[in-house]
Amino acid sequence: MSMLKEIILANPRGFCAGVVRAIATVRLALEQYGPPIYVLHEIVHNKHVVQELEKLGVVFMVELADIPRGAVCIFSAHGVSVAVQEQAQILGLRTIDATCPLVSSVHRMVEKYHADGCEVLIIGHHRHPEVEGAAGRVVGRVHVIATEEEAEKVQVVDPERVAYVTQTTLSQSDIAGIRAKLEQRFPAIRGPRSNVCYATQNRQNVVKELAQKTDILLVVGSKTSSNSNRLREVGVRAGMTGYLIDDETDIHPEWLEGHASVGVTAGASAPERLVRGVVQWLQQHGATVVTELPGKEEQVTFQPAVLSRVNSL
Repeated sequence: MSMLKEIILANPRGFCAGVVRAIATVRLALEQYGPPIYVLHEIVHNKHVVQELEKLGVVFMVELADIPRGAVCIFSAHGVSVAVQEQAQILGLRTIDATCPLVSSVHRMVEKYHADGCEVLIIGHHRHPEVEGAAGRVVGRVHVIATEEEAEKVQVVDPERVAYVTQTTLSQSDIAGIRAKLEQRFPAIRGPRSNVCYATQNRQNVVKELAQKTDILLVVGSKTSSNSNRLREVGVRAGMTGYLIDDETDIHPEWLEGHASVGVTAGASAPERLVRGVVQWLQQHGATVVTELPGKEEQVTFQPAVLSRVNSL
């Protein structure tokens, strides 16, 4: 018989302002220009969001060259390189840039440091679209650093002219060791404490609060979502057993055996309806009390992106 009695909901959880903006941008484009609307890569890393938009006439593409000339193409919330923007123009695409404004601010930092003559080190995950987009804002003198070992080995032309930025969806613990290595090797290095966005940090802080109340954590989010993976890792570091789930169908009842309470949060690209589905599943398996942490109200909002005048036909 299940011991489960209480569900403790993280607050804040789920969609951040950048994700809300990206999805609103796609929906607005559908209204204004009609389907099909093309999106380069996934608009956000959540399979449910992607599937929902596909049903409305959105086509997600891996290669720009496969998009019909003259079509409306949206760049995802993760941002793109200058080369991608230029290629879209050459291909005659009408583009809408749904890059999260906080990611765009990292782009500007990369461009500024590069213009100042610095080699730029991007602390982040190799092949992640946000990191590839940031690295592609300039030509040459950019290195992606994913581990302390890479920080120890990276070679630069002038140790006095080095700067760094960070991927917005990391955790502070991801960054701390790497930054310490870089500062040790390059005392003159320039850069922010981190570029981790407010929403990522808030959600991670709440997971630490959950760890004071329960020792099991369900993170609603797709496997490809960096910030969702980091939430699970933060929970594990805080002493919890953490599971990353796309929705309630991923839950294994045996995970809950011997637990009277379970913490639930959601990554910044996971819709609230998925959390409701998880709560209903847990209630069907014994939970009778739903508690929501007081949390911190997030008041950041961004306006949807619009069609670029430069590439408009």
